[in-house]
Amino acid sequence: MRVAFIFPGQGSQGAGMAKAFYDSFPSVRETYEKANDILGMDIASLSFDGPEEELRKTKNAQVAILLHSVVGDALLKSMGIRPDIVAGHSLGEYSANVSAGSLELDDALHLVRFRGELMWESGVKSPGTMSAIVGMDYEQVEQLCREASTHGIVSVANYNSPHQVVISGEPEAVKVASELANSRGAKRVIALKVSGAFHSELMRDPAEKLSKALSKARISDPTTPVVANWSGKMVKDSEGVGDALKRQMLSPVLWIDSIKTMLEFGAECFVEVGPGKVLLGLLKRTDSKVAMYSVADTKSLESTVKALEQEIPR
Repeated sequence: MRVAFIFPGQGSQGAGMAKAFYDSFPSVRETYEKANDILGMDIASLSFDGPEEELRKTKNAQVAILLHSVVGDALLKSMGIRPDIVAGHSLGEYSANVSAGSLELDDALHLVRFRGELMWESGVKSPGTMSAIVGMDYEQVEQLCREASTHGIVSVANYNSPHQVVISGEPEAVKVASELANSRGAKRVIALKVSGAFHSELMRDPAEKLSKALSKARISDPTTPVVANWSGKMVKDSEGVGDALKRQMLSPVLWIDSIKTMLEFGAECFVEVGPGKVLLGLLKRTDSKVAMYSVADTKSLESTVKALEQEIPR
């Protein structure tokens, strides 16, 4: 059985995240202590105790989620459960690359912290917003964006599942597109609590700055295939990883295509590693037949390892 690890993006954070891992495993405590030193802040206390308002800030949420995912990944591997292919949603692509060995944790922490700061600053300079549209296919949503673009920048940011698409852009244009969606039969239109218009043209300036940082980063060939957000296809060398991460901030997340690529690769079991079960929820709407597990705390870690030990040939 081929196993896919999938890693969540921003929005999955919450006070208490990874605390059960921290309390139970010395290796996790060491990782958080190292991260505190690298970041020059107490990311452990912020992750475990909040406050929620501070944790939600893009510059903090992203490193907190990365760390939670990375320690969960390391614990799974230490117990003999390894992925055959990995992918991450937006921020989660950095977690996936740490899992695959193409990024070292210290580099990933610096890059993700910088990424979060750039995105936060961009939201202040060029305010933007995002909305999730449920119950319409992506072609309908693309048409809404084209019509609403007379009011400003708006485009599809995330192709999450066949009937859940996220749009991103300037507030007035996103508002018009959302109103059009409601008037044309969308089941739900949900305004997202974000600090900017991620994966849209409004991210051009931070994307260029991040690209320069990525050019200086140590990136290795992945030991496990990584599926890139911007293409929905596998990358297998350091050049492909670097290119994918550079393109990511400006490009929509092709999550439907990413899942299809993993299924075509032969993945029969998907493990969401990190806080929440958002990606498993999207997966159920794309392919409900595969085995699905999440690893967010010690209880889910134990149950997942126990189940997979029985299913994976030794």
